[in-house]
Amino acid sequence: MKRKALLAAVAGLATAATLTLPASPASAAPPGATPAQDPGTTAPAAADPASLAAAVADRAVSSQLDNLSRGPDEAYSRVRVTPGAGDMFYVAYERTYKGLPVIGGDAVVVTDAAGNVRDTVSAAGPTTREVATKATISAAKATATAKARLSRVDDSTAPRLVVLAKDATPRPAWEVKVSGLADGKPSVQNVYVDARTGAVADAVDLVREGSGNGFYYGQVTINTSGSGSSYSMTDTTRPGIACGGQGGSAYTGTDDAWGNGSGTNLETACVDALFSVQREWDMLRDWLGRSGIDGSGRGFPARVGLADVNAYWNGSYTNFGHNQANTQQATPIDVVAHEFGHAVFQTTPGGAGSGNENGGINEGTGDIFGALTEAYANNPNDPPDYLVGEEVDLVGQGPIRNMYNPSALGDPNCYSSSIPNTEVHSAAGPLNHWFYLLAEGNNPGGGKPSSPICSGGPSSVTGVSIQKAGKIYMGALNRKTSSWRYANIRSASVAAAIELYGANSAECNSTKAAWSAVSVAAASGEPACGTAGPDFSLSLNPSSGSAQPGATTTATVNTQTTSGSAQTVNLTASGLPSGTTASFNPASVTSGNSSTLTLSVGASTAQGTYPITITGTGSTTHTATYTLTVGTGGPGRTFTNNTDYQIRDYSTTQSSITSNATGTAVSPVKLSITISHTCAEDLNIRLRGPNGTFYLVDAYGGTSCTQYGTRTFSVPVSQQAAGTWTLDIRDVYAGDTGFLDTWSITL
Repeated sequence: MKRKALLAAVAGLATAATLTLPASPASAAPPGATPAQDPGTTAPAAADPASLAAAVADRAVSSQLDNLSRGPDEAYSRVRVTPGAGDMFYVAYERTYKGLPVIGGDAVVVTDAAGNVRDTVSAAGPTTREVATKATISAAKATATAKARLSRVDDSTAPRLVVLAKDATPRPAWEVKVSGLADGKPSVQNVYVDARTGAVADAVDLVREGSGNGFYYGQVTINTSGSGSSYSMTDTTRPGIACGGQGGSAYTGTDDAWGNGSGTNLETACVDALFSVQREWDMLRDWLGRSGIDGSGRGFPARVGLADVNAYWNGSYTNFGHNQANTQQATPIDVVAHEFGHAVFQTTPGGAGSGNENGGINEGTGDIFGALTEAYANNPNDPPDYLVGEEVDLVGQGPIRNMYNPSALGDPNCYSSSIPNTEVHSAAGPLNHWFYLLAEGNNPGGGKPSSPICSGGPSSVTGVSIQKAGKIYMGALNRKTSSWRYANIRSASVAAAIELYGANSAECNSTKAAWSAVSVAAASGEPACGTAGPDFSLSLNPSSGSAQPGATTTATVNTQTTSGSAQTVNLTASGLPSGTTASFNPASVTSGNSSTLTLSVGASTAQGTYPITITGTGSTTHTATYTLTVGTGGPGRTFTNNTDYQIRDYSTTQSSITSNATGTAVSPVKLSITISHTCAEDLNIRLRGPNGTFYLVDAYGGTSCTQYGTRTFSVPVSQQAAGTWTLDIRDVYAGDTGFLDTWSITL
């Protein structure tokens, strides 16, 4: 009955906050997850760059650095650490509100190999207003509403209650995944039904249509598997990559010779598909520093034989049909790499996103990866050309998109206010145009086509090469959020160019010029190209604490030089509750040094929890947030959280307590935990201390189920008593759910 648990990647960071992050069943890791980098365990030695990146990013999140602020009922959880080119790391987070996943609450922390925070981005600001967490619309009604979006329903998932925060008014919503047909086309949709009104608030269709001896590439070498008289079109050197028919199984044979070169032969189509995705995999590794399609060393299968003039990615696999004349399959390099490019987009931070503008960016991303793979392969049968689908001639009219001049095929060259309402393939036009200008320039010569510049743009753009353009775009994708629009790509790609090549580089100037050439203007605060100025980061330890009226609490304000030379950083505090004062010793530091923050709580300060903004001002300004709780906490050295939090299957729930006890925690600390759950054996419970170390409290496992009830534990620890202690409960199996009723810790 019990299965090995897949530990969710979580970091408990908010006072009295809980986190519930659904995961795949324990037998299968979610896209991009790397169990060896499970951030729920004590971080390995700093010599491991990914672990160092995770630790540094967690501190930034805990300190609510810059864009990482959160509301008092919110918590962040770390879901992925992705290495990139230039020794950069991209640490992705998701957010919860009172235990409910926040759709649109994702964030990314960018760090370098030296352990510096280089950037923070978030899809949305903190949820500061009260949001209902109870549904008035039933889950069954929400499911029926979601299913009604399809003309044929093949499958649906159980609804989960979330907070939808994709606009200025967060609301509770049921998330239902439905799959089948919509208007006769395959569709896999995440549908968000308003849990109070029953209306569809948002929907994201994960199906992204694209417009041996292979047909396109002739006799080629492809990686397959098998021996003797049993072979399969499964690439064991690239986990997850395989090709077969509509049933989902890879083609098999008695020898390792595949296809006959015919445009109507499906085994031949798989030769082309495997050759193409294997080149894309190698391009991602060799040019862009990405491991596999998903960034974690894995890929996805391909299917051929789709009875349609089409090709698509459905969130789990790619599927390829044929051209309108039915004389050849839709499996040339740029089409195959385009569809797998959607997989790259989905498995970078922020996921697939929603809306026409975001969908256009997704489609343009597919075209960019098609062009990159075509250039990397440099196959004489299909020379690199920045045209999409020219070899398959999908509908008998040549290529389906033109990257150097999108308007030649009816798509916009330039960004305008109409893009958010433009069909997604056409909305890709400005992104495709930007990429060509960045890679090749507006007048590259050498037989390459010239490219127009939009009105108001620069007089010319100098190309930096397709490989460098790809690195810059991959660096931008790695800081993507679910709310991405064209303005966000410009900011992200400029930041990536500076990280990779320096502010005083031709690549920085060309990145900006190419965006201006397609009418995407610079946002306020965009870094300037030129000599890089000094910069620093800010963090707090601990980032929260408690004090009674008339008492004090302290924290260390740490600074770090992240670029240039050290500088003077002046420290101030704002958002203090009435009667409370803040002081710093010293009031200014040279970056790389620390200061002690003392909060003196006045006798008249009302009980409550207060976010206090700590600002460091030097050549730039950075902020962090300290959460002060006044007048709460148990007597002496025992602290209790009586808030009920739901425990769901395959999910992690976190509940936090802030201690104001002084000195070192008395080891072992004493825990009392009361849980209403019918299968205690499903639960894996850990304690996270203020310094981030996790301690095992109660391991899951057993052959039968018993009620949890109230249990007590003695847990050896070695750290300070003050700060946030988080109980981490992981439900590793299906069939039993419940609630954390209360828990206490004696320090």
